[in-house]
Amino acid sequence: MEEAAVMEDMQSFLRDRCLTVFNLPEKGRSLFTSRDFHPGEVILRQEPYVSVPNNNSSESRCDGCFKTNGLKKCSGCQVVWYCGSSCQKSEWKLHRHECKALCRLEKEKRLLVTPTIRLMVKLYLKRNLQNEKVIPITTTDNYSLVEALVSHMSELDEKQLMLYAQMANLVNLILQFPSVDLKEIAENFSKFSCNAHSICDSELRPQGIGLFPLVSIINHSCSPNAVLVFEEKMAVVRAMENISKDSEVTISYIETAGSTLTRQKSLKEQYLFHCQCARCSNIGKPRDIEESAILEGYRCADEKCNGFLLRDSDDKGFVCQKCMLLRSKEEVKKLAGDLKTASAKAPASPSAENKQDAIALYKTMEKLQDKLYHSFSTALMRTREKLLKMLMEVESWREALDYCKLLVPVYQRVYPATHPLIGLQFYTQGKLEWLLGQSEDAVSSLIKAYDILRISHGTSIPFMKDLSAKLDEARAEASYKLLALKDGN
Repeated sequence: MEEAAVMEDMQSFLRDRCLTVFNLPEKGRSLFTSRDFHPGEVILRQEPYVSVPNNNSSESRCDGCFKTNGLKKCSGCQVVWYCGSSCQKSEWKLHRHECKALCRLEKEKRLLVTPTIRLMVKLYLKRNLQNEKVIPITTTDNYSLVEALVSHMSELDEKQLMLYAQMANLVNLILQFPSVDLKEIAENFSKFSCNAHSICDSELRPQGIGLFPLVSIINHSCSPNAVLVFEEKMAVVRAMENISKDSEVTISYIETAGSTLTRQKSLKEQYLFHCQCARCSNIGKPRDIEESAILEGYRCADEKCNGFLLRDSDDKGFVCQKCMLLRSKEEVKKLAGDLKTASAKAPASPSAENKQDAIALYKTMEKLQDKLYHSFSTALMRTREKLLKMLMEVESWREALDYCKLLVPVYQRVYPATHPLIGLQFYTQGKLEWLLGQSEDAVSSLIKAYDILRISHGTSIPFMKDLSAKLDEARAEASYKLLALKDGN
């Protein structure tokens, strides 16, 4: 299909969904609405052009559905896993060619085939199979949409260009096509970096990576009006708020709980652009300075005060902007040094054997961070997230619930009201409360979870049906306890 015809087909497809693409001077292609969208409404759906699971030495997933149960390794290449014949058959048109290519490699070299390398190999195999009409070309599933993606190659440094060249050579070694453009492969790796998405489960845990060329048209904002989630491997974009007609649809590419400088740095390094969204345009203004000081700055010396600190004009320390109390540089430096020492000892991924030791180390970090940072600090939030995860793993439910309750107000401060992470935190809190026999509290938490997650996730997926069932059971249990209490009186 010629490029002009492909783009016209794409515009026609989007028009049918009350969407259109405009080219903006500073942003390039951008997705706009041609009608109002309400919170929770699906704006766009797309299956991946290509996708692969995040397989590694410790965990494998089915290539078809990304599940981890009952897997069997492909008897040919010994690289790819399947959960059963259904997924194997659905992937076979493409994998039969990938399998032959991987089998040409020595077994040791197959270990070098990372998910990103596999994604590129599958990209070229699918392109060829579509050209040969083995796999059908559709409006939303064709290589021309991949060609239209931005690569930012001209902005890459020598080190990154060299890495992509080496990766392109490995792909060429696997494919062994008669004629292959190594420069084009390297450019596509750059496109992956800017345009590929992590495919997550309903609880936002990464499962794999995929290329969704239509979804990639949607630009980033640090205050997005839409959210990207996944239903198995399908990308689903839903409105997080009321989006009026003729508005641009935006999602977030990065973790938005951070100062403007932190977000800008992350976007520049990963996506090679300078964000000019409404939130970023406030940089250096009083509100932005306050937000940065709260998210990444120090706490007031008075533990009862929740003010934020700014550097003293005499450089003697940091002054609370609420009570004007000075916190000395020496005190801050001493705490920061102790925290650095404690952090060096804490394992990033603690093993099952030393989980309790890791919990003790992270609690030491937490105490120091609590003394040093503002109560809404993202660093303190991340430490408490790790503690919550580890406490859940060792089944310390009551303590886990305490940390859950500490995290909820922080999430509500750093994320938009309908952000799925807030909903998932209420979901975890509700499950723990129910487990501990706190039925009424569980009902309250699960209702809050459902009200948020129905906007980001919809109501028809298995996860949401399970949440609804849990809520019904918690309600029934709370009602039974209330009746029993009345009868007892």
